[in-house]
Amino acid sequence: MESQLEIVDQLKKTLELLSMQKSEDISTESWVNTTLSNDPDQYYKDFAHKYIDFIYENPTTYHTIEYAAKLLKDSGFTYVNEKDNWNDHVEKYGKYFTVRNGTNLVAFVMGKNWKHVNGVGAIGTHIDSLAAKLKPASIKESVEGFQTLGVAPYGGSLNELWFDRDLGLGGRVLYKKENSSKIEQKLVDSTPAPIARIPSLAPHFGKPAEGPFDKEDKAVPVMGYCPIENCQQWQATDEEKKCPLYGKHSMQVLRYVAKMANIKVSQIVQLDLDLFDVQKGVIGGINNDFLIAPRMDDKLCSFAALWSLVEFAKDVNPEDLDTFSVLGLFDNEEVGSLTRQGARGGFMEKTIERAVFYHSDELTPNCLSAMYSNSIILSADVNHMFNPNFAEVYMKNHSPKPNVGVTLSLDPNAHMATDTVGLAFVEELARKNGDKVQYFQIKNNSRSGGTVGPFLAAQTGARTIDLGIAQLAMHSIRATTGCKDVGLGIKFFQGFYKEWRSVYDNFGEL
Repeated sequence: MESQLEIVDQLKKTLELLSMQKSEDISTESWVNTTLSNDPDQYYKDFAHKYIDFIYENPTTYHTIEYAAKLLKDSGFTYVNEKDNWNDHVEKYGKYFTVRNGTNLVAFVMGKNWKHVNGVGAIGTHIDSLAAKLKPASIKESVEGFQTLGVAPYGGSLNELWFDRDLGLGGRVLYKKENSSKIEQKLVDSTPAPIARIPSLAPHFGKPAEGPFDKEDKAVPVMGYCPIENCQQWQATDEEKKCPLYGKHSMQVLRYVAKMANIKVSQIVQLDLDLFDVQKGVIGGINNDFLIAPRMDDKLCSFAALWSLVEFAKDVNPEDLDTFSVLGLFDNEEVGSLTRQGARGGFMEKTIERAVFYHSDELTPNCLSAMYSNSIILSADVNHMFNPNFAEVYMKNHSPKPNVGVTLSLDPNAHMATDTVGLAFVEELARKNGDKVQYFQIKNNSRSGGTVGPFLAAQTGARTIDLGIAQLAMHSIRATTGCKDVGLGIKFFQGFYKEWRSVYDNFGEL
């Protein structure tokens, strides 16, 4: 009988062959050449399907950054290592990107004619999503033969919305090369195969089947069944016992991961793995009005912002530019952003400042204050679409709809960074770009969420505006947005990179 891993390999090969048959998926170039002016309907449709493929093929933060890096390289951006001396690698202008920890990326397009008083036009968004994280020691005793897995909630996961879902396994594997002490990494992904499931309890059992459920004891993924008399096969060999994770993770998990990474168990040094929904997204609704997919918060705005920079960059020559455009993709927003790869880690600011000082030898630290004072940052994060089943929780005129345009996030208590001038700026920019904007503000009797916006505003002093793409079912394992909303987000963000400076100039000293 074929093993589960052999079946997974066959499924992956089948999917690869199917994807090769779709001409629009063959190369990045074909997607970059999809333009709004040629065929608006096709533009929105293309990017909706591209987003669905992206979210399916890049389930973890590591995969998302790898995708972004490849797209940027294919689009003419040059990678520079944060650890290197940039004097040896960066010109005074051009298209560049850098990565921190494999989960945080900053890209920029700096014009030859840029001056510090021109400021920076930046978009910052977070790419982490709710997940179940494999615990450092995930091994658990079998329960009457059922093999379970020790995981921890990342953000607000492992609630009842995670029950009865097909959960895959993926993330980063650190390993030693054979006959070497050098440590490298590989990314693994079990998609399309689920390796675990959190079973709900049937309502026939009464009150024990009612939530909320204890996330430590009642939301435990079940990954297999092996009667005690048949479990001899999972005994470790002497070679496998050399793995520093032996005894911390079951041999089933270690062998499964090693097979995905095409290495030996003994080579594994450490793991950072997620459980996630492997079900692919779809276009849905009776008129195909909706896009339904997992991990929408906030790979949705991240995808739109990334592609907007790529679309902007393909049409410009840095030698002719007097602007400085930046994109920051941050990790750990769902858990507060206070990490070196989060928005409070300073990666975007340090990258901007390094690029600025290489751009001109005459600049001084005092120039940075003037630069940020002349800058605009868009903090792009998903916000709440109107839910018709709960109309009473929304304020009138603050209930975003699908397929209209981006939504401004507002909060007088500073959970959002948008101020009056920022509000007016976005409305002026939207008019110039032919876009519509919507408003969202939470009612007084509800609690507001948070974004990276206030952190970026406080750390830089730049005017920061919170906005994003609206979605239904935020923090569910699957969510819904409009089928045109990915393309509308890309269109708006691309218009920001093109026009932000000319629009902001009209606001004078405000």
